[in-house]
Amino acid sequence: QVQLVESGGGLVQPGGSLRLSCAASGMTFSLYVMGWYRQAPGKQRELVASISRGGSPNYADSVKGRFTISRDNAKNTVDLQMNSLKPEDTAVYYCKANWNAINYWGKGTLVTVSS
Repeated sequence: QVQLVESGGGLVQPGGSLRLSCAASGMTFSLYVMGWYRQAPGKQRELVASISRGGSPNYADSVKGRFTISRDNAKNTVDLQMNSLKPEDTAVYYCKANWNAINYWGKGTLVTVSS
């Protein structure tokens, strides 16, 4: 019954912005560390940003200063605000929930940064 559903992906010009959202259901959302990962064609999936149960964020060096992760435990959502987008940000972005050894993944949403 656990579901993570991403939304907000699409095509954007370099330098533009997008906001991704992940809606969770079927779980006690506040217990989970939440994260955004991405996977570009031919590359390994990588961590983009994570946020603790209490709202403390962590970022990959490649996105620090450009992306902001946030969560709303009352709405069971985690968002990723992406600014100053670059072509290298093009990837499928996945939402992940983690509690100790338990991991849940969304199906992903495609972000394409191109002129």
